[in-house]
Amino acid sequence: MVPLKMPIRTAVGTIPSAPLVLIDLITEEGIRGRSYIFAYTPFVLPALLRLVEETSAELRGKPVVPIDRMRDFDRRFRLLGWQGLVGMIVSGVDMAFWDALARAKGVAVAEFLGGSCSPIPAYASYGMIDIAKDEPEIRAALESGFRALKIKLGGGSLDNDRRSVAAVRAVIGPDVALMVDYNQSLDPVEARRRITDLAAFDLYWIEEPVPAEDLRGHAQVRASSPVPIQTGENWWFPSGMANAVAAGASDYAMLDVMKIGGVTGWTRAMGIAEGASLPVSSHLFIEASAHVLAVTPTAHWAEHLDIAGAILAVPLQPVDGKLTARGPGFGMEWDEAAVKRYLA
Repeated sequence: MVPLKMPIRTAVGTIPSAPLVLIDLITEEGIRGRSYIFAYTPFVLPALLRLVEETSAELRGKPVVPIDRMRDFDRRFRLLGWQGLVGMIVSGVDMAFWDALARAKGVAVAEFLGGSCSPIPAYASYGMIDIAKDEPEIRAALESGFRALKIKLGGGSLDNDRRSVAAVRAVIGPDVALMVDYNQSLDPVEARRRITDLAAFDLYWIEEPVPAEDLRGHAQVRASSPVPIQTGENWWFPSGMANAVAAGASDYAMLDVMKIGGVTGWTRAMGIAEGASLPVSSHLFIEASAHVLAVTPTAHWAEHLDIAGAILAVPLQPVDGKLTARGPGFGMEWDEAAVKRYLA
């Protein structure tokens, strides 16, 4: 259980610390590929660990060829389905593949994919805000160079939402982009009511106003919303994204590298986004996301919410409100002492 700088308070509950599963893939040549997956709740950690062990046994001795291995996963899990824990494991293993391949060449994943480690604009991401307690943290983010931030809403009434948004806007001023995230907590009718009211605060986007799987509901909200609609962190693999794009569910796309299929899934999804003229932002996983955003044609924003920094030897730090990929691989080395300290 990895400590967070601040607990993540959402409309559907609070995440006080990050339950992570660390993946180390070791090749016959001794190259170690690293990745991690975020379990959201410690309840599923034992199941995820068992899945990692079973998957490891099946992969032993096979070449590190991500596209071929993704085909193997497809055959293995076709009848069961990809969503949920299986999809998380597949994506995590795929990320470790790409990390190992890039490390074998001594380059960053972004460079291995044919791009460069270019800075990506980032926004500071928060949970529900108590402005009396959290104002110093928000001001520190602005002073460090962030020109955008996001807060979560939906834990109470529209009046509560309005007070939170007004308080944050008063602190950050009119020139900083302000995004809000409802974490799937509304129905389409209530979403339209709240968005219409909050639009006066010049919001950059409204994220997941209705349940993620309700693509029609997202499209209905989008059709009448004065604020652009953002969604995508719960799209499972490129096929899930394709369904959302076909439904006209959002103005923007937010991909989660753990749910979209790792690096292999992301590279396919970014083509869908380019064809649909959808700006692409990332969700969590700042280390890997900095690399895949760097090669995404319609790259938009990187979410800066660090869930793994406490167990990394050198955490990835934003500079002037931007995240820059580093190598080799994803540029991650475990702080082994911290890993032992926080072992669940």
